[in-house]
Amino acid sequence: MGFEHKSVLLEETVDLVLTKTNGRYVDCTLGAGGHSAELLRRLGPEAELICLDQDEIAITNARSKFATDQRVKIYQQNFVNLESVLKVNGLLPVDGIMFDLGVSSPQLDEAARGFSYMQDAPLDMRMDRRVKLTAEIIVNSWEPEDLIRIIRDYGEEKWATRIVKFIVEARQKGPLKTTGQLVEIIKNAIPAAARREGPHPAKRTFQALRIAVNQELEVLEKALDQALICLSAGGRLAVITFHSLEDRIVKNKFQSWLGRCSCPPSFPICKCGAKPLIKLVSRKAIVPSKQEITQNPRARSAKLRVAEKLPV
Repeated sequence: MGFEHKSVLLEETVDLVLTKTNGRYVDCTLGAGGHSAELLRRLGPEAELICLDQDEIAITNARSKFATDQRVKIYQQNFVNLESVLKVNGLLPVDGIMFDLGVSSPQLDEAARGFSYMQDAPLDMRMDRRVKLTAEIIVNSWEPEDLIRIIRDYGEEKWATRIVKFIVEARQKGPLKTTGQLVEIIKNAIPAAARREGPHPAKRTFQALRIAVNQELEVLEKALDQALICLSAGGRLAVITFHSLEDRIVKNKFQSWLGRCSCPPSFPICKCGAKPLIKLVSRKAIVPSKQEITQNPRARSAKLRVAEKLPV
């Protein structure tokens, strides 16, 4: 199948992350290669671009797409391994790092991956199909309280307890195997009046399961810390998020790096020794234009935050 994807906030991201035309850059979420291709278009002949993705289809596509470009190095790796990949391959430090979080359009559109609640498919949801944990395992074997926790916390679903009650009742009759089965259970669990409002009734639960399967929030925290270590002074970190949980992690992480004094107001001088590690390139998150959202509705929830590493 083809691997096409309309990159979100493409110009804005590349504009802000690019500081040296012959620098070294990392695309931590290669996907269909849109951000990488635009960055390469602007980079000089001595530049290097390191691309990571845990999806084997994205890797295969990129190796074909960038086969003739000697500036590109491609690794099938989760970005939680960012620092080790760069260190092992002698690629430190770097001048810019990009993250485009969430699920790519090809992953959503390929029914067999099980990411979409719009197509019937196996309950999979793995971005890296080398790992063992799937949505099917979670739905059929996790304790009810753990299911409630992830659907409530990761999906921000107010009907989490009721949905899990219906899931547990259904799985007692036989294992849940497909996304279609799960969608019907969720629809039955959520009262009709609530189903008439807002997004598709299964959207939040599917988001929660995908996050749990891929440990998205845990790896994001670790990867952001590694990214700061890997950047050279003056290097920039650009992160595109697609839901409030991701954006909160990025925003809080950036805030923690600003080195704001935590001493009580009564202290005449600072005793905590706080020092800023970054400066914000944009004070507020950058969002897509109305034109971009019209052309690509999947961009509507995107937010871009960019930070620049300060000299030690």
